[in-house]
Amino acid sequence: MSDLQKEIATFLDAHDLRCDPATRALDLASEFGEVAKEILKGSDYGKRPVDVTADLREELGDLTFSLYALATELDIDLALALNQAVKKYKTRISSYGASGSDVEQTT
Repeated sequence: MSDLQKEIATFLDAHDLRCDPATRALDLASEFGEVAKEILKGSDYGKRPVDVTADLREELGDLTFSLYALATELDIDLALALNQAVKKYKTRISSYGASGSDVEQTT
């Protein structure tokens, strides 16, 4: 487990913020919605490139915290999971020329 994930686990414990994974998943979905809202606002609903604002940075930080908290509640090493995902995408690209999960099904 990464130092960052350990730090988040310690923070959750110190502030009595532990909760069940279902609640963490709902929190993660909520935070993703906040990021999406800031991207829509920052791009005038897709009419221009995204203006990266302090609010967008803050919401992205909240989303990242929520993801780490969910992984912590599930006892999943998020850094290891990310490394495995990157390896999977590299294999797909080298084998199929694309990274999407549907490429394996079409060949």
